[in-house]
Amino acid sequence: MGKIISSFFISLDGVVESPDKWHFPYWSDEMGAAVGAGIQRSAAMLMGRRLYDEWSSYWTTTEADPEIATAFLKAPKYVLSNTLKTADWENTTIISGDVAAGVRELKERIDGDITMSGSATTVRWLLANGLLDRLDLLVHPIAVGSGQRLFEDTPSHPLKLVSSETFRTGVLNLSYVPDAG
Repeated sequence: MGKIISSFFISLDGVVESPDKWHFPYWSDEMGAAVGAGIQRSAAMLMGRRLYDEWSSYWTTTEADPEIATAFLKAPKYVLSNTLKTADWENTTIISGDVAAGVRELKERIDGDITMSGSATTVRWLLANGLLDRLDLLVHPIAVGSGQRLFEDTPSHPLKLVSSETFRTGVLNLSYVPDAG
């Protein structure tokens, strides 16, 4: 059975939007190894519509990181959307209609990690529907001040810390699972 694992670059004040504007000064070999390990463990990728639109246009045209672009191209990709009608990015399937049932079926069918990077709205929806298995946060030692936060106007979601690591740059590598009580 697959497990949905979501990963974010996140600031101390909870901002996840536009990490390209604040994240790179904290990039290190330690962070690269953590991110790379997540990509290597991925049996499939899950994303919302907006992230699909961004990544499908970027990762199919960029030459910035051909290793990641190739991994993303080859990976089975699943997009949660009731508005997207066709998906041109190779190996992409749209989950629509009863999306929660579609995600449960996907978890039953996939053997391994179903990974997400970004898609804050989708992560909040997965948590609310009991479908997220783990939340990995790379907490950067910076207060960004403005931008979309991971948890904006959401109900409480108790989480349990299952692992933590501090990188030399001050970034915290934290993993949480939903805590049923």
